[in-house]
Amino acid sequence: MKAKGFDQLKQFYREIKASRVAAQEQARLLREEQLRAERERQLFAHTVGPITPLRAHERAQPQTLKVPTRPLQRERDDRAALRESISDDFDVESLLETDEALSFRQPGVGPDVVRKLRKGHWSLQGQIDLHGMRTDDAREALSQFIQHAHKNEWRCVRVVHGKGLGSPGKSPVLKPKALRWLAQREDVVAFVQARACDGGAGALIVLLKYATRQSSRRQSPLVASAPRQT
Repeated sequence: MKAKGFDQLKQFYREIKASRVAAQEQARLLREEQLRAERERQLFAHTVGPITPLRAHERAQPQTLKVPTRPLQRERDDRAALRESISDDFDVESLLETDEALSFRQPGVGPDVVRKLRKGHWSLQGQIDLHGMRTDDAREALSQFIQHAHKNEWRCVRVVHGKGLGSPGKSPVLKPKALRWLAQREDVVAFVQARACDGGAGALIVLLKYATRQSSRRQSPLVASAPRQT
């Protein structure tokens, strides 16, 4: 029993000694870390030189800029709705007056409106040029343009689709599509083929409905540039 008790006492002393050695090693490492930090501080102070702290009122206050959020999903949905609202399969031929100046008018719109439109009764307030666009891009661009024009209370605009002189077979690609797209829009009252001075067979003059809410401040009409002959 005494031998066992003596062995336990020796084990106890060994553990105390090991703890004391570990504590001393930890204290040594801490002192070294403190000395290293002090040397780095002194090196920085020697390199930078004397420093005068700023007074509280001289300090710049950080400002958090609020980035405006964009409803990306709603914009994607709106674009999809625009694409679906006008179809390439719409049969517009029966609605067109196939005379020397191609024309279209919504049901209930008198022929006098078309005659006035042909004679330039309404001033052009803007235009869109679809030259070089792919079908999907042209359809979306035209829809957004008509929507923008209607929102800004423009009554008369020009849609340049080209004559197709640079297309295979020398036939216009976007012209028949533009006719279908415009005829399907409720905000389009009528359209006619442009006069020679306004682009002739390469463009359409479009009359839009009045906006439902008249604005007291209307935007200045845009000067429409002459369409390119292609």
